[in-house]
Amino acid sequence: MFLGGLLLSLALSLLPLGAVAAGDAKLANRTIERTVSLRTHSIYPPYIDQDLQNRWWDFGGDAYVNTNKHIRLTRARPSQMGWLWSRLPLTSANFIVEVEFKITGDTGHLFGDGLAIWLTTTRAQPGPVFGSVDNFEGFGVFLDTYANSRHSYAFPRVVGMLGDGKTQYDNANDGEANQAGACSANYRRTNVATKLKITYIKDEYLDVKIQYKAWDEWTDCFTVRGAELPLAPFLGFSALTGDVFDNHDIISVTTYSAILSAPEAQRDKLGSGRTPLSLSPSSSSWFSTLIKLLLFVGVCVGLFYGYKSYAIKHGLSVPEMPVSAGIPRSAGFGNGFGGGLYDAKRF
Repeated sequence: MFLGGLLLSLALSLLPLGAVAAGDAKLANRTIERTVSLRTHSIYPPYIDQDLQNRWWDFGGDAYVNTNKHIRLTRARPSQMGWLWSRLPLTSANFIVEVEFKITGDTGHLFGDGLAIWLTTTRAQPGPVFGSVDNFEGFGVFLDTYANSRHSYAFPRVVGMLGDGKTQYDNANDGEANQAGACSANYRRTNVATKLKITYIKDEYLDVKIQYKAWDEWTDCFTVRGAELPLAPFLGFSALTGDVFDNHDIISVTTYSAILSAPEAQRDKLGSGRTPLSLSPSSSSWFSTLIKLLLFVGVCVGLFYGYKSYAIKHGLSVPEMPVSAGIPRSAGFGNGFGGGLYDAKRF
């Protein structure tokens, strides 16, 4: 009983510290407190089950699966097109999609065309925009490795476009006319795993980051404030080659539903001097004193029963436990730590 109370007190005293250590990724004026992995929109090696299928994903065109390495959307050959699409729409209002991809090919100055990541109302429709249909409704991120015209910035390029279902992709100028955001990043033929992360907070925030310089080093690409995506879009990937070509591979996809903090718990709310779960100095001191007191009582009880066992073994007089110690005889310590401590928790 005493040890149970001591452990309960320790657990209660440590609870706020564990809560403070929860995820606290800051986005806009809210925070993501935790994430929940979505199996329906995630895919990893070996990609397929024993029936050579995947219940959550479809692939087609020239795409094929190497169960040990990747899903290759296109080979390094001319006029290839391949795609990978989720079967179910993504119904989470707030989500994070993290994609590990790989674009490789022969060394040289000409390669392309690129790879696209889609969050759209339609799925698995081949077309001219990196292997998928034009005039899409939703969001597309284009990993463009071939420049169709001259620009002041370098290629490869990451370009984002919010489609309304009517606007065509500006293919002649590499999406420049209707881009929502863009950045240059040399993600082709790197020595580290190349990844792209999309974070979406419904109607508030759309952020794209890329990893290509070093492991676990995310580089900001672009952010769109007030972005509105269609309800329940499909998640997809496609790639296209023409006269120039590359291998375009999807290594893994990990999708999370993002759980936001309550508005009243915002970390940057004016007038709040501490985080909602931070401990004041007085409460911290009180917990410390309580733990020390409980440990002291435990040591005293341990010494008493140690001496009692010694006295019984050597035939000495056995002292009685003082009533002030607060340990009732019915607690079960007199029977080898049985009774009330373990009887109700037997496995």
